[in-house]
Amino acid sequence: MIGVIDYGAGNMQSVVNALEHIGAPHRVCRAPHDVQGVERLILPGVGHFGPAASHLERTGLRGAILDFAACARPMLGICLGLQLLFESSEESPGTPGLGLLPGAVVRLRTRPCPHMGWNRVRPLRPCALLREPTDFYFAHSFMALIREAEDLAAVAQQEDWEIAAVVQRGALHGVQFHPEKSSDAGLALLRSFAAC
Repeated sequence: MIGVIDYGAGNMQSVVNALEHIGAPHRVCRAPHDVQGVERLILPGVGHFGPAASHLERTGLRGAILDFAACARPMLGICLGLQLLFESSEESPGTPGLGLLPGAVVRLRTRPCPHMGWNRVRPLRPCALLREPTDFYFAHSFMALIREAEDLAAVAQQEDWEIAAVVQRGALHGVQFHPEKSSDAGLALLRSFAAC
């Protein structure tokens, strides 16, 4: 069973639809008790770092997510969901992220900003979710600055910058792109997550 955290993110239903398409059992999690009993967790995300982090805190979902991660069960952050895995974001100074990965989120230094459309994602090391260079759909204005190099699993090139496209630390994964909007490649990635 995959839990999908619902904190008002714009792509939550798209993620649910993708999971239904691949036949992955899932449950929408709107309160801490909904997280109990799930084997995997997805933190989707389209929106603003501050309101998202505040909603997780206000509803008690922040604690439920941290408890889930402490048990080393598979978790996937998507776009804003990836950014929330880190300690902080320039989008909302003073608002803490989940702090599951060391590092901060900063505004993209590239043009155009936001970075929207298809881009090639290139693995840097073996990764449970991605085996070879693949095109995925991006829509974001902020990116993660990775503090510990081993957390970075794949990158996408934007001008002279390499954007952190996939992060992984043990069972914790994050993708800056949107697998739910990335056609067959995105569905394949979600299948890999459902099986990891």
